[in-house]
Amino acid sequence: MPDMLVRLYDMPEDFDDSPLKKDGVAIKRALVLDRDTILDYVRSNFNDSWVCECEYALFNDPISCYIAVKDKTIIGFACYDTTAKGVFGPMGVTEAFRGKGIGEALLRSCLNSMREKGYAYTVIAWVTDAIPFYKKTVNAEVIEGSSVMNSIYKNLISSE
Repeated sequence: MPDMLVRLYDMPEDFDDSPLKKDGVAIKRALVLDRDTILDYVRSNFNDSWVCECEYALFNDPISCYIAVKDKTIIGFACYDTTAKGVFGPMGVTEAFRGKGIGEALLRSCLNSMREKGYAYTVIAWVTDAIPFYKKTVNAEVIEGSSVMNSIYKNLISSE
């Protein structure tokens, strides 16, 4: 599973999220007051590692987690600056809502915030089957020679 690199200065600043708004989907920066709801969503739909990273994002300043909400229900989330500075992820969208542009809107929200913080590049870490999505959406490139064991994740206890 390689890492990918995104040149933030090449990304357009504007993203048309009007189709999402028309469908009643709002993309917003998370609030720490919603911590339990957000972490329960991540735990129920994804995995415990992502729960840890998401919780960390909720205590960054500014908060480095965005959520997608429809009918007062979380349907997606994305974080940055969790496992390491300058790293995007994790990100997840409820299966029933995939393919509707929600993941792209969450990704762009995070990357735009990273650019505003002064980052010129970001790393998308530990990419599995989403390589085509990131290439198409933000022109991300696979970092040659990257792998889980040749990345920030090599210090995980489970890699001992």
